[in-house]
Amino acid sequence: MVSVVRSLRHHSDEVTCCAFSPTLLATCSGDKTVRIYDTADFSELPYSPLSGHGYAVHCCCFSACGSYLLTCSTDGSTIIWSAATGEAAAALQHPDRSPVRVCALAPDSSLLLAGACDGTVAMWNFDSKTLRRCSAVSEASVVACCFSPCGQMFVTGCTKGDIKLWDLDVSLLHAEKDAHDLGVTCCSFAPQCEFDGCCVEFRLASCGQDSQLKIWIVSQHGGAASDMKLLHTLSGQSAPVLSCAFSSDGEMVISGSVDKSVTVYDANQGTLLHTLNQHDRYVTAVAVSPTMPWIATGSMDKTVKVWRIGNGDSGIEAETTQTVCQGRKLPGHSRLLVADWSEEDVGTWLREEGLEELVSILKVNNIDGPELSQLNKETVAELGIESVGLRGRLLRKIEALRVEQSGSEAPDEFLCPITRELMKDPVIAADGYSYEREAIKSWLTAKNKSSPMTNLPLQTTLVTPNRSLKMAIARWKSSQ
Repeated sequence: MVSVVRSLRHHSDEVTCCAFSPTLLATCSGDKTVRIYDTADFSELPYSPLSGHGYAVHCCCFSACGSYLLTCSTDGSTIIWSAATGEAAAALQHPDRSPVRVCALAPDSSLLLAGACDGTVAMWNFDSKTLRRCSAVSEASVVACCFSPCGQMFVTGCTKGDIKLWDLDVSLLHAEKDAHDLGVTCCSFAPQCEFDGCCVEFRLASCGQDSQLKIWIVSQHGGAASDMKLLHTLSGQSAPVLSCAFSSDGEMVISGSVDKSVTVYDANQGTLLHTLNQHDRYVTAVAVSPTMPWIATGSMDKTVKVWRIGNGDSGIEAETTQTVCQGRKLPGHSRLLVADWSEEDVGTWLREEGLEELVSILKVNNIDGPELSQLNKETVAELGIESVGLRGRLLRKIEALRVEQSGSEAPDEFLCPITRELMKDPVIAADGYSYEREAIKSWLTAKNKSSPMTNLPLQTTLVTPNRSLKMAIARWKSSQ
């Protein structure tokens, strides 16, 4: 049995990745933020969200001990965060500032990998934060990479469809051409390995645009020889499969798809165990807890759902169907709009958001719901909140509340693909896509002259005003 225990609705754009540590859940999004939750009750930590990236965050992963969190972004950086404090320990810029699509840590946290849109993989020494090497591993974008459980090999997957096995000197050990027609989307090793004489065997899951999930046997022999053999091809989903992960015991493999479903397979037999349907849009991310019976799934519907595997007592009750649809309850639940909140409701909301120290300050200033929704940088400073950090956290929480209460959101075509913000001055680039003028100018100045959407070279850097789109955005804004 698999049941939903939490629906997290804090991101304001699509969820791109989820990751578990022994005690935390991290989620990242096209809204440029990373959010951190305590797996004891899935409450958001006080220092969350993390907002160090300039563009969409594509991937997140924890170190094995859970002390560090890695995130990478279209802005070309990989940031190392302290999981205890939420502070950025280092920001590593990819050579040539190419957008980074995926990152991974070695099991012993000695090495860090970052795969980029220009087909390169950067390998960093984690302790010294120094670049060990940056190597071209594909002619297409690298969108998947992971270390083997032994930490002596790593795998890359690209949008061309190839899966390649490398040693730590980035020497090719094995290439599986066209492993997934139209492109690989994700790959993940099972935590366990098997020994057969001088041969070590690992299991690797991969998924792709061909709507298939595949399980491979990766063998490493006494010498440098390595090979891959296909064990199972799983076709339980009807559209491209975007993410996959093994359970902590390696007995199950889970995948998320464009068909909005999450599937759970028996990894040994290759049989379908469960098909889960709770998301409203593409399921883009799947993660499994190493210590608890949790699955986390993220989607383009902007939600993260936490599922419990099995019937065991986890200390958290399963959500009812009604709760699954509703997501997080707001204080003063009989008053659904912030405009109807009393001062007491505002105090309750502050406590739920981890801002207890501001309750008395806002009460003294008689801040009720309507006043709360009107607070901005200048008026918050007038309340007498001395801490700049506290003021910033309050403003971020208020902005998230506005998004949550908003009855309508901007159509996706009105958002710049680079910044994921509503466009003010849209222009058409040579790739045929529309961007915010300043965003595409900044992109072309800092990056190679390639398309942010296709990674193909642009024939010209000239852009043309998209007046019809600008008028459509203006009409939509006036109707709100």
